[in-house]
Formats: sequence, structure tokens, C-alpha cells
Amino acid sequence: MRRFVAVRLLHAIVVLFLVTTIAFFLIHLAPGDPFSFENSNIPGQVRDQWRHQFGYDRPLIEQYGRYLGSVARGQLGFSHSQRLPVSQVLALALPRTLLLMSLALALSFALGIQLGVYEAMHWRARRARVTNAVSLLIYSVPDFWFALMLLLAFAYWIPILPAGGMVDVVLHPYMSGLEAFWDRVRHLLLPLLTLTLLLSALIARYQRAALLEVLPTDYVRTARAKGADERLAVRRHALRNALLPMITLGGLAFPALLGGAVFVERVFSWPGMGMMVTTAIFVRDYPLILAAVIVGAAMVVLGNLLADIAYAWADPRVRVR
Repeated sequence: MRRFVAVRLLHAIVVLFLVTTIAFFLIHLAPGDPFSFENSNIPGQVRDQWRHQFGYDRPLIEQYGRYLGSVARGQLGFSHSQRLPVSQVLALALPRTLLLMSLALALSFALGIQLGVYEAMHWRARRARVTNAVSLLIYSVPDFWFALMLLLAFAYWIPILPAGGMVDVVLHPYMSGLEAFWDRVRHLLLPLLTLTLLLSALIARYQRAALLEVLPTDYVRTARAKGADERLAVRRHALRNALLPMITLGGLAFPALLGGAVFVERVFSWPGMGMMVTTAIFVRDYPLILAAVIVGAAMVVLGNLLADIAYAWADPRVRVR
């Protein structure tokens, strides 16, 4: 296991290097730079001074070498739009997105696996067919459209939840501890509900298909023949093998939620990585965009590493020493 993890970490370094390199050149080969403002009254001489100060007037290869050197030292540059070091911007935005993503992942897998097991065990029942159709419908709709529908439903038509933000910017500083906590929870519910329902629909369909493939196998029939009831045969014998595809899906869903959070956070004005990335793209904040790409690539690598380790532990055919 130690050798496996070491090899994976080496692969992760190579992947991060390649992603950083490709993203750097793609961004810098686009027309303009962070100081190419349109319809701006800032004199061109001032912009040229800024370009010289931050090195955008140097050859592209030199810019690339300097950026790699700063990343190797743990310095991700300076955000022109936020007027802060990129590390400080990430320190503010990343925990908010990780909070939203971790809760969405935990709730989605808990709900999706239970729903998939129910649909597989009662696949002939009308209620199971209805839930399967509903999950297919939710899975088919675009995430930004689904977020807008929930926003209209629970913030405007039935105004029981706030429309956006992380807290009530006016009243939150004057709230007590419990009131402030509830205010944060209320603002979290709509984006969390959106991501949870979207991912739960996907997980339920995968879990249903995996379990329907496992249920006719010999060892499940043997368990039934030995007197185990249907629930015990499914939960103890079939589900463990049917969970293996869910582990792979979890490794893929972990970084994929970052992409989904871009649209969801934008709709609900959640001040996380999604809002940060879209704002950085609009104003051509190169260091912030590159930092977001590196974070996304690191999440892909980490998600696959955790999925491989969990697969080795969960697979009954594998013995970890």
C-alpha cells in the first residue's frame, strides 16, 4: 500500500505539472492581458507600468519559468481583481466550497444508495418505477436550470429561504450565536439541496444498475437458500459488491462537484470557488484562474487516489497488507 500511494503521488506531481503548463500557455496565448481594460479611462502609460511591475511585458517563456518557480515556493501570485495574494483569496473561498461540497457528497451518497437499493429490491413495484423516473428527470436537467427553479420556488414563489449569499449582510453582525448559526444554515440550504438532489439522482441510477447485476449471482442465491431473508441477502451479501462502482463514482464526483459549484454558487451568490473563478475570468485575473485550475487538478488527483484506496479496502477479492 505504501508503494502504491508513493507511485500515485509521483503521478500526481506529473499531472499537476502538465495541467499547470497547459493552462498557463492557453491563458496567456489568448488576446489581451489583465490590464487590457475596455472602455477604461486609465491612461496607457499607467497600464504599461503595471505590465512591467507584474512581468507581463516579458517573453512568455520567461513568464512561465518565473511562475513555475513561484509555485514551487508555494507562492501563487497576486490577484489583480481582489488586490490580495492568491493564497489569501483561496483561503477565503476554498473552505466555503469544501463545506458545500462535503455536505452535498455525504448527503448524496446516503440518499442515492438507499434509493438505488430500494429501486433494485422493488423494481417491479409502481413506486419504484416512479422514483426511477423522477431520478432520471432530475439527472437529465442542467444544473444551472435546476438551481434557478429551486430559487424561484423557495425564494420567490414560496419565500421561506433566502435567495442568495452566505449570511444576511445587514442583520448577521447583530445576531446572537444561535441566530447567526441558523442564518448560515438557511443560506446554505438551497445550494446544498440543489447539489444533493442532482448527485443523488445519478448515484441512485448507478446503484440500481449495479445491484440488479449482482442480485442474480450464485452467492446471493446461496444466501437465500440458507435461509437469509431478502433484506439480509441484499444488505450483507449483494450490496458490498454493488458498492464498488459507487467508490469509483465517488472519486469522480469529488472534483466534478467543483465544476457544478461554479453554476450553483453563481446562481445563489455563494462566495466560494465558483464565484471566484467566474469573477476572475471576467476580469482576466490570470494568477487567480491558474490557481483555480491547479486546485481543480489537485482535487481530481486526490479523488482518484482516495477512490483507489477505498476500492482496495472494499473489494472482497483484495487483501491489503
